[in-house]
Amino acid sequence: MPHPQHLIRNFCIIAHIDHGKSTLAERLLQATGAMKAKDDKELEVLDSMDLERERGITIKAKAVSLSYLHTDGQTYQLNLIDTPGHVDFSYEVSRSLQACEGCLLVVDASQGVQAQTVANYLLSCELNLTVIPTLNKIDLPSAQPDRVCAEIEESLALDATFAIRASAKQGIGIQEILTAVVERIPSPVGDRSAPTQALIFDAIYDDYRGIILYARIKNGRLKKGDKIRLIRSGKTYEISEIGRLKPRMTAADDGLEAGEVGYICAAIKALTDVKVGDTITLEDNQAEPLAGFREMKPMVYCGLYPSGETTYDQLREAVEKFSLNDASFRWSPESGGALGHGFRCGFLGMLHMEICQERLEREHDLDMVQTAPTVTYVVNLRAASAAPLYEKDGSVIPRSIEITTPGELPRDGYESIEEPLVTIHFMLPADKIGSVMSLVSDRRGEFLKQEYLGTQRCVLTYKMPLAEVIYDLFDKLKSVTQGYGTMDYEFTGYQVADLVRVDILVHNNPCDALAFICHKTNAEFRGRQIIKALKEEIPKHLFEVALQATIGTRVVARETIKSIGKNVTAKCYGGDVSRKRKLLEKQKEGKKRMKMIGNVEVPQEAFMAVLKSRAETE
Repeated sequence: MPHPQHLIRNFCIIAHIDHGKSTLAERLLQATGAMKAKDDKELEVLDSMDLERERGITIKAKAVSLSYLHTDGQTYQLNLIDTPGHVDFSYEVSRSLQACEGCLLVVDASQGVQAQTVANYLLSCELNLTVIPTLNKIDLPSAQPDRVCAEIEESLALDATFAIRASAKQGIGIQEILTAVVERIPSPVGDRSAPTQALIFDAIYDDYRGIILYARIKNGRLKKGDKIRLIRSGKTYEISEIGRLKPRMTAADDGLEAGEVGYICAAIKALTDVKVGDTITLEDNQAEPLAGFREMKPMVYCGLYPSGETTYDQLREAVEKFSLNDASFRWSPESGGALGHGFRCGFLGMLHMEICQERLEREHDLDMVQTAPTVTYVVNLRAASAAPLYEKDGSVIPRSIEITTPGELPRDGYESIEEPLVTIHFMLPADKIGSVMSLVSDRRGEFLKQEYLGTQRCVLTYKMPLAEVIYDLFDKLKSVTQGYGTMDYEFTGYQVADLVRVDILVHNNPCDALAFICHKTNAEFRGRQIIKALKEEIPKHLFEVALQATIGTRVVARETIKSIGKNVTAKCYGGDVSRKRKLLEKQKEGKKRMKMIGNVEVPQEAFMAVLKSRAETE
């Protein structure tokens, strides 16, 4: 029998990175018998990805159904979704929240309210969710629960009188949390007799069962054998298996009804048929589509190209499957000249880019080359007041175009370039304000305001170019604040800036994959540092290799990789000196000839040096 609707609770855990979400979620699983002790590595079901365990972060939101016997004698079905905390994975959080009626807002009892705490709380407020404030890590010697409660009330305007004080590590407060979920979070609304509507909030690809959908049933019911229609694609399928995540996939013979969360297998093979945020309905009793998810616009772009034994077709198949599991990942085919054919990929941030590349390599056994990251620029081809221009077929030539690679920038004939701006909030100890202000002012940051959370913590708000944020600002912030500073940013628009394209020439041949766009004042410095980094990475050849950074026709930096010197006079153990001179002249002529026709191979490490050079020199 399906679970009664009034005994179902759908909730998720939201918090800043490293405030203990996943540990708390695993404690809840242990308390309800869904998993064994923490030392059983086989059952680390939430952060099950190798990357998640290695880095100690959550990347993908996970869903699991728990059975909890309350003190009133009723058995409740608690559908828990564990979410990421890093700013680059905020899209995972927003999707998870739409499948819930309430959330646990976890705050570290020693660190207090952080940037992502505020961002995730505002997301939950937009969806009118019930929020239960929870203080974690109260067992730490540095814990100050009373001060943190005051911070929650001051910065979030959230009543912390009944905040739960817990320690996931010690198992303190776990029962109080389960009780609060049952008593404070409302049961899901939905008509089980109405036409079926189910929201797809995630999907994974299985080699044997095809695409597996994770869905929240909003209205109606679904069971094995039902013929369903995906409204966006218009395709119909028959459900071959349906069930709940406990936390392993467990088939439900009675199906799922309104208010429940589960998985659906329907032998879906075409990756293009499924879109996260689509609505599932029955073929013979169709319903209106549900409001989907707000599309996320990628902020950072880079090129991915096959290398080694990996082929273009293998990379394309891997990218298609990966985009199904990560709805914020965007891709399109492109040609990279010397790199061959590959894909232009869009990401939400630098960590998101790094994680996606590692997941593609590990999960699909690929060998790839990744180009330097860029942001989206708007190029104004002519002034807004200028008369419109027309193509031969009568169509109007656009006044502006968006570009994501330096190669798309017109060599001439454009009016101006606009770069993306973000409003960025830094939360930090009050005694670190000077260090952070200095850090941000060096990156063209514009001060907006300063607020205090109590006497020891401060919020600085700046407006700055996204290109200055994506490289290593987060790492530098952690460094100057001894790990206590956090940040959160939001896109605010575009602004005209004095930007130039810097080309990198290797042995007089432009390398498009190494070109970049930056502010004119930084162009010479950036070019010089990249050339130095390339000199360290590119191996010596039998001839001299010139490395140059140019803006248009002007060379702003140059380095020379000396040739490998072979001792051609080693066999001359005596005789006239002219014998040695003759051999040296012959070698010189040979090197000159090789320099004219020689080719230089740029290793993958050289591409990554473009990223590293900035971090090492600032």
